[in-house]
Amino acid sequence: MKLTEKLIKIENRLNELIAEIEELKMQVYVLEEENQKLKMEACQYTEEKKKAVEDNAQRILGEGYDNLVRLYEEGFHICHLHFGQTRQGDCLFCMGFLRKK
Repeated sequence: MKLTEKLIKIENRLNELIAEIEELKMQVYVLEEENQKLKMEACQYTEEKKKAVEDNAQRILGEGYDNLVRLYEEGFHICHLHFGQTRQGDCLFCMGFLRKK
């Protein structure tokens, strides 16, 4: 193979790499724009939205606790040791869990 042919092959590979770099640069640009947009949205998170999320979380926690109380009153364990099993009498672990609230 002649030296000129080798140089042409190297040049072609180099051009392919440059084209790939250009494509990657465009993808990076798109990702940077999206990242900037998400940062702006995160900064616009108002106290009102934060309060709504916190209130919803408290409501869900309250419902979960109420469901556990109901299960315990129906005669099932709610402690991690025997969860879901029927119980005979009171369970200190279950009662301790219910007192945590």
